[in-house]
Amino acid sequence: MAAAPTQIEAELYYLIARFLQSGPCNKSAQVLVQELEEHQLIPRRLDWEGKEHRRSFEDLVAANAHIPPDYLLKICERIGPLLDKEIPQSVPGVQTLLGVGRQSLLRDAKDCKSTLWNGSAFAALHRGRPPELPVNYVKPPNVVNITSARQLTGCSRFGHIFPSSAYQHIKMHKRILGHLSSVYCVAFDRSGRRIFTGSDDCLVKIWATDDGRLLATLRGHSAEISDMAVNYENTLIAAGSCDKVVRVWCLRTCAPVAVLQGHSASITSIQFCPSTKGTNRYLTSTGADGTICFWQWHVKTMKFRDRPVKFTERSRPGVQISCSSFSSGGMFITTGSTDHVIRIYYLGSEVPEKIAELESHTDKVVAVQFCNNGDSLRFVSGSRDGTARIWQYQQQEWKSIVLDMATKMTGNNLPSGEDKITKLKVTMVAWDRYDTTVITAVNNFLLKVWNSITGQLLHTLSGHDDEVFVLEAHPFDQRIILSAGHDGNIFIWDLDRGTKIRNYFNMIEGQGHGAVFDCKFSPDGNHFACTDSHGHLLLFGFGCSKYYEKIPDQMFFHTDYRPLIRDANNYVLDEQTQQAPHLMPPPFLVDVDGNPHPTKFQRLVPGRENCKDEQLIPQLGYVANGDGEVVEQVIGQQTNDQDESILDGIIRELQREQDLRLINEGDVPHFPVNRAYSVNGALRSPNMDISYSPNIRLRRHSSQIEGVRQMHNNAPRSQMATERDLMAWSRRVVVNELNNGVSRVQEECRTAKGDIEISLYTVEKKKKPSYTTQRNDYEPSCGRSLRRTQRKRQHTYQTRSNIEHNSQPSCQNSGVQEDSDSSSEEDETVGTSDASVEDPVVEWQSESSSSDSSSEYSDWTADAGINLQPPKRQTRQTTR
Repeated sequence: MAAAPTQIEAELYYLIARFLQSGPCNKSAQVLVQELEEHQLIPRRLDWEGKEHRRSFEDLVAANAHIPPDYLLKICERIGPLLDKEIPQSVPGVQTLLGVGRQSLLRDAKDCKSTLWNGSAFAALHRGRPPELPVNYVKPPNVVNITSARQLTGCSRFGHIFPSSAYQHIKMHKRILGHLSSVYCVAFDRSGRRIFTGSDDCLVKIWATDDGRLLATLRGHSAEISDMAVNYENTLIAAGSCDKVVRVWCLRTCAPVAVLQGHSASITSIQFCPSTKGTNRYLTSTGADGTICFWQWHVKTMKFRDRPVKFTERSRPGVQISCSSFSSGGMFITTGSTDHVIRIYYLGSEVPEKIAELESHTDKVVAVQFCNNGDSLRFVSGSRDGTARIWQYQQQEWKSIVLDMATKMTGNNLPSGEDKITKLKVTMVAWDRYDTTVITAVNNFLLKVWNSITGQLLHTLSGHDDEVFVLEAHPFDQRIILSAGHDGNIFIWDLDRGTKIRNYFNMIEGQGHGAVFDCKFSPDGNHFACTDSHGHLLLFGFGCSKYYEKIPDQMFFHTDYRPLIRDANNYVLDEQTQQAPHLMPPPFLVDVDGNPHPTKFQRLVPGRENCKDEQLIPQLGYVANGDGEVVEQVIGQQTNDQDESILDGIIRELQREQDLRLINEGDVPHFPVNRAYSVNGALRSPNMDISYSPNIRLRRHSSQIEGVRQMHNNAPRSQMATERDLMAWSRRVVVNELNNGVSRVQEECRTAKGDIEISLYTVEKKKKPSYTTQRNDYEPSCGRSLRRTQRKRQHTYQTRSNIEHNSQPSCQNSGVQEDSDSSSEEDETVGTSDASVEDPVVEWQSESSSSDSSSEYSDWTADAGINLQPPKRQTRQTTR
């Protein structure tokens, strides 16, 4: 006789019988009940003395009336979700009682231990075997693993998974008017969730990538923003301006971190160094004064040294450094200048040092770009002499491959614009993501694609109607590159096929087209942002545009153009509130005319998301005029008896209500709210200069321009924040830091690239130089050696003293500008160079600068077309 069933077994038999009775298997249920009674498998009944008694199936059903017929089914349905909370299954959402491994209802942590697979294992999986993964594999393979496996087996490529035609689905989500004049700079933060724009209206603005919200405005500059850069830790943003100053802000709080004053002319480029050696980092800036400054800062404290390591590179007065580029590992930086010279600096030692001057170009060097990968010391330079050169360090010298823009494609499919312009000039250069090709933009409106190893012309891309100053490679897809220019066109190109994928035209209603001045891809490649000559930010990307439809087309803060007070260190306070701009309460959102946006838009402002309707201003109000009539008027333009705008009165009233509420709650501010505090908490010096924004050239109607500027005299004197406001507002996070894991991996990659660069440079420096004759398109540089003394050559041209007998021998550095078509022989006549380093520790002087100081002014020549008049305001596209 079989052993007596346990209590659980007996109850399970009972539940099975009840489940069969509730379904179509009634006959099976009857047979099962008979067998349960026959084999005495029905749970016995206990009396009050603890004795067991047999009972029938009907008695058991009556005793358990609370158990429904489908009780067993409900138990089985609940087991899966409860188990998923402890040990997730391999295929989410699939509920089964018959699974194995990570799908089994009996799984535990030991059975689901992860199996790690490398690329070759994935390759074997796809080679002659079905593509099923083992049961105990924790996560399904990502696209990178699949792509690597298919490339190893030769079965497929990335293009098979994601064809280039997919980029046709990128669309323009939104065009936002956020500046009063041209926007020459745009940049993404390292996470891709924030966008920064720098404009001729002296402002840097921060935008949200996902929905286009205006998050913050960084004020302080007094002239056009010429360049911007975000550090690799995603904690700082630096902006250079034509006011000769570099300003650095904290991205988390928008607080000013440093004001760097080391240039005597406009800033032309600014970059954070990728190097990760130790805790010290470098920020570099180049200027129209012919200098490059290396500003050292501490990655933990974010404090900058007051004095930079400075190199003054002026072979003659008026020379400007127009462009710069860091290597991917940060050990090298190269600069291009208007004196035709390329200079290379090395950061692998204790302090930056100049290691080479390359003089192969015969006209201004307008663009330089290091390759994206650190496996070779290569960079490309573009010049107005009609050539680009791909440079590589080999055997103690920099050798170059010449890319002649006059080269034409063979065959019948020649672009129509090849012969439009007689003197060809390179306007911009770029590498594809994997450095297999180099792309150059030419002033005949064509783009040329070259093999970066052989220098062979692969494709000529036509489509633009004006000069192109923007070339932006996709962050990970080597086939894709963006181009944009002054014709308002934005093109997405397929470099493999040499074809056009998508074209956008920046047509502005009622104003013609807007020239596109800058363009950047987001780090994930799903978005790109462009800026134009009319103050717009254009947002492009995949997917739906519904989130962008919720924001207005014009986005300004009513405090954007308020006057600022500057102290001796060039830090600023808002003139009316006597507060640092980043500590002022949340501003109101207005359009270009200064009209406040409706309530639903005011909640887009950070800090006003949860405000009640009555706390947010309407767009229109009513006021009595002199005749006693009530007329409708824009609130931002109304004033009260004290000449204060109604907008500011609303702010003051909101502040008063909040202060009363705080007093009732017992939370009283600990210091007077009318004291003027500086950025670092100390009182400012009383002798401050009041500085207003310059009269910037604007492209819109004067009534529109005065709209957002009309509040200069209607300043919000009520916008004095309490201590509670300051604490809450200072804790806000405008831009998040990178995730620790992501930041660590990126830093390790940059460190590895830097080590490779140092190793390559050290190995090549030890090799013997080759003096064999090179072929025409591959030639060593004719740069000056910084270790050999040169004889001073006699000048054979007319000096400035012969031109102007009675003129003063000094002039402003920024007031000298070379003619764009300087003769190609100019480099041959320059006999001296003036290069120096300024640092408290380092003093460096080139042997070639040992001539007397008066030689600086003896390099003026009439043949070079030097303009002795102060130049017009230099804009970003002319320096590229």
